[in-house]
Amino acid sequence: MPSVYYDFHLHSCLSPCADDDCTPANLAGMCKLAGLDAVALTDHNTSANCRAFLKHADRHGLIALPGMELTTSEEVHVVCLFAALDAAERFSGEIYARLPDVKNRPERFGNQRLCDEDDQPAGQLDKFLLTATDIGIYDVAAAAARLGGIAFPAHIDREAFSLLSNLGLWDDGMGFAFAERTRGADLSRLPGIPYLINSDAHRLDAVPDAEFRLEAEFPTAQSIIDALRKL
Repeated sequence: MPSVYYDFHLHSCLSPCADDDCTPANLAGMCKLAGLDAVALTDHNTSANCRAFLKHADRHGLIALPGMELTTSEEVHVVCLFAALDAAERFSGEIYARLPDVKNRPERFGNQRLCDEDDQPAGQLDKFLLTATDIGIYDVAAAAARLGGIAFPAHIDREAFSLLSNLGLWDDGMGFAFAERTRGADLSRLPGIPYLINSDAHRLDAVPDAEFRLEAEFPTAQSIIDALRKL
């Protein structure tokens, strides 16, 4: 079974906390330079730049998954990945509708730049993407699964916006089979479950060289999702 170098937690210029030069094309190019094979764009609470990212990733021969980093009502960050772009965009529309009607203030929080498929500016999203949705932690995994996706708690070892820092527990009833941790995490403090290590890159220079691999039966987005379900 072949293995792929992966990074399934990357941000584009649509995330207000990411650099403006993290356009979909620039990010895809950096992933290729880093030696990655399979990547995912996971902006905060939206997949609106995924269409452009998938196009440019395909040009570089990358396996690209559309997704997002969803913020639950408990302010826990959860990465949601999909094999199909239409499923991710449908999920994105549902999530955006469940954000509070609070407008972004670019001068304070950063831009939320949309890009078209030619990597050109296509406006900005109005709602502030770093706020919490009204979706509870026990509902995220099932919501993603209904559209063929998979969800896992992000950076579980961090002291902010993580499952353990905010809720202090791991409950199988939440429906997560694995989690994401950061490099160098103290595993003695974490639940005995499978982990992925992703970069959570918000800058082009934060995309690390390829290091971690995942075994997948075929070089496709669906095969990646299937492999993640077996962790």
